[in-house]
Amino acid sequence: MRATKVIMISLPAALLDKTQLLARQEDRSRSELIREALRQYLASRRWQRLRRWGAETADRLRLESAGDLERLLDKVGAGRRRAAR
Repeated sequence: MRATKVIMISLPAALLDKTQLLARQEDRSRSELIREALRQYLASRRWQRLRRWGAETADRLRLESAGDLERLLDKVGAGRRRAAR
């Protein structure tokens, strides 16, 4: 059984032309190029979700500056060190 699955996608002609040109320039197949683009898109989405979570958490904890975050981390770290004793 193949490790990959074959799918069919539709692209506007201009996008297909650009894809083919770039694949030739980079000596890659269209499939390789599209797989890499999708990997980068998915990684970007993960970072977007992480940044959104961080901003929501900072709002919830009323962190307004990097200094506020440092003080919180110091406080949490000190509490963990005391608990470990």
